[in-house]
Amino acid sequence: MKRIDFEAHFYTEEYVRVMYQNEGYPNFRDDEKTKARRLWYNKDVGQPFADFLLNDLLNLGEERLNRMDACGVDVQVLSLSAPGLEQFDPGTGTALAKSANNALFEVTRRYPERIMGYAALAPRNPEQAADELTRAVEELGFKGWNTHSNYGETYLDHKEYRPILQKAEKLGVPIYIHPTVPAITQMRGYGFALAGAPFGFGMEVALCIMRLIYSGAFDRYPGLTVILGHLGEALPFLLERIDWAYVRPFDPDARPKLSKKPSEYLRNNVYITTSGNQYQPAFMCAYEAIGVDRMLLGTDYPYEDLQECIRSLEQKPISSQDKEKIYYQNAERMGISL
Repeated sequence: MKRIDFEAHFYTEEYVRVMYQNEGYPNFRDDEKTKARRLWYNKDVGQPFADFLLNDLLNLGEERLNRMDACGVDVQVLSLSAPGLEQFDPGTGTALAKSANNALFEVTRRYPERIMGYAALAPRNPEQAADELTRAVEELGFKGWNTHSNYGETYLDHKEYRPILQKAEKLGVPIYIHPTVPAITQMRGYGFALAGAPFGFGMEVALCIMRLIYSGAFDRYPGLTVILGHLGEALPFLLERIDWAYVRPFDPDARPKLSKKPSEYLRNNVYITTSGNQYQPAFMCAYEAIGVDRMLLGTDYPYEDLQECIRSLEQKPISSQDKEKIYYQNAERMGISL
């Protein structure tokens, strides 16, 4: 059975070097006494970052392919991992985006049947970001744009980012919205445990996509496709409740200015991946609420174990035909095939 992994990550040596040199945030810092590395998103939130994780992110060769082979993953669509380029000043971010995309392109040329790519962009320079997306798709053959869920004080729904949304729709490529530490300061008081992957990451992406829906982006760009990881970042559980203000506003003037219910945009414009969430009740909720036709394989490698992800999916109580949809058939409907 063919398998296309829509969420797998990488770093470049330059990206790591810039984060070690960055005097602001984000940055890498090693503790003087313990030598333990932290990825600091801001002064309150530092993610433990062991050598094996950094090495796996930097490994874009045979060792990565061997791990893919061991669990039957045919292709990984790679994205530049968190913290992303969105938090850097526009000049630094734009230069890093181009060099990271060039580096990833060389990997896709080396392993054309195994590695695909998402563009990295610096969205706070929107026009140049839109141009770089065009280059990445039309010249480098990338399959979309991977962005992170906030840009400091702004989100993807803000008007200045419309040129990028418009370009993604025109090019017919998806936007993968990946988590980062929430912009909401109250989410940072307990470090990475609250603000990071255990909780805050998912809440931040859910906020980002809901803002995008309420902004009217999908009415403005009806062909726009977004991918969310981690079984939809809790939104399948809330799928009926998010329609409440649209269906029962009590005051018509309070109804969101949308052509559809919010849940319809999630069902029509959004795909979700299986990345980073092996919990069967959560999977079954997403499977029933969003539907298997909108689900894609994602492993979140190297933050999650590839074999564990595939083994967990193989054990889910769904048909082999539905597993084929998740593994590769839905990707083919999006125009991404082996």
